[in-house]
Amino acid sequence: MKRAALLIVAWFATPACADDALKQAMALESTVQQVVERGEGSVACVLVSRSDAYAKYPQWNEVKRGVPGKLGRFRSPPDGNPMRLNPEQDGARRLDLALPRAVPDSYGSGVVLDAAEALVLTNFHVVKDATKVFVRLPGRSGSYADIHAADERSDLAVLKLLDPPGNLKPLTMGDGDALKKGQFLLAISNPFAAGFRDGSPSVSWGMLSNIRRRVPGEPNLGEQKRPRLHYYPVLLQTSIRMAAGSSGGALFDLKGNWIGLTTAIPGVVGGDESGGYAVPLDIQMKRIIEKLRKGEEVEYGFLGISQTRPGFGGDGRWIPSNGGPAARAGMRDNDKIVSIDGHPIVEADDMLFSIGVALAGTRVKMVVERFGERIELFPVLVKANWPSTSPVIAANRPAPVHGLRVDYTSVMMMGAGRDPIPFGVIVREVDDDSPAAKADLKANRDVIVAVNGRTIQTPREFYDAVREANGDIELTLAESGRRVRIP
Repeated sequence: MKRAALLIVAWFATPACADDALKQAMALESTVQQVVERGEGSVACVLVSRSDAYAKYPQWNEVKRGVPGKLGRFRSPPDGNPMRLNPEQDGARRLDLALPRAVPDSYGSGVVLDAAEALVLTNFHVVKDATKVFVRLPGRSGSYADIHAADERSDLAVLKLLDPPGNLKPLTMGDGDALKKGQFLLAISNPFAAGFRDGSPSVSWGMLSNIRRRVPGEPNLGEQKRPRLHYYPVLLQTSIRMAAGSSGGALFDLKGNWIGLTTAIPGVVGGDESGGYAVPLDIQMKRIIEKLRKGEEVEYGFLGISQTRPGFGGDGRWIPSNGGPAARAGMRDNDKIVSIDGHPIVEADDMLFSIGVALAGTRVKMVVERFGERIELFPVLVKANWPSTSPVIAANRPAPVHGLRVDYTSVMMMGAGRDPIPFGVIVREVDDDSPAAKADLKANRDVIVAVNGRTIQTPREFYDAVREANGDIELTLAESGRRVRIP
């Protein structure tokens, strides 16, 4: 045995073996360098200010007040002799994130998503409550940015560059569903704002430790207490350290496929330790990113069911709410959900996550078990009441009509229960001094069931009916059939 071990050691010590090992190491090194060369030009440093001081300098500040996400540019006085700057000019220049000497309040990373539209993908927590955002790309080029669309629940946001450089290079998404534990990965991001002045990101590498992980924390929080999808099994866990500033960077496999958005866990849940996590670019997250890319609000799916009491009818059995998508599709009391769109349902979180990320308006394939028989149902989802502490930021929200916006009535439901989901749409916003306000329509109270006699069930049907009316409209409210005419 000892003789065999000595022979093996001797074999590895031979020049030929060492030369072969060096060639393999250099081949791996070359592969890593190629991935970095192709990807680093698409990874930006995102500089964020949350200061209220910009309002002191209206002559240099550009902002659309009252419009969420419209942050605008900030043009400080031209650079001259610093000794001749008055206090006002000097104060303004300290706020100008375009200047290398300006220090941001916080920072992160971003990935060029769309060159034609000048869109950059990042994490929502990077830009939450921002008053100004500046995106610096490799080579020192950069631009102030608006928040094009954002979604706190998925912790994703898309920025729109206001003065995009001409060399934007978008990344193409890979297949985040095909990942396996043990894969080697590369992360390109800006830990500790490494690209703060020159935009040059840093690279690190490690291994895919696990898939479908939650953020650290209490695993049994109720649905209404979960502000983000990260509390469901969705994240990639890696051995790569994600320091502050890494949030919003790009995660690659060794073939150069962009397969995730890196996320520094302290930005998500707080705390001192950085976690090696990333949002996977799987089919579910791509659906959300596409909505944000279009500048639309992400409307999470709602099935309208509640779980039976423990021990009643067996685990994993559900009761549909009257008038909800599940009931309309034929689901019955105590049906057990086996799968949704081919994904097995083992626990309640599997169902909540699968339905939520399917998004409102989607038709899903649901297999239920009823008295030992498996039955296929095809509900069309409505919008869930998933709470968010931030205002809706979406550049392409439906414009208010006659001063009002509407939503699915399912957002009135704090839980499924047995209460019926009202037919129609609920008034969610009423502009002051608008025709809708003068007609005494109230947000979160009035439910509209018809427009000019045409019954409506979804917001899209409402907006289509109003557009086709092309003038005065008569709204029928659910309350005693009351009719309201709006000029």
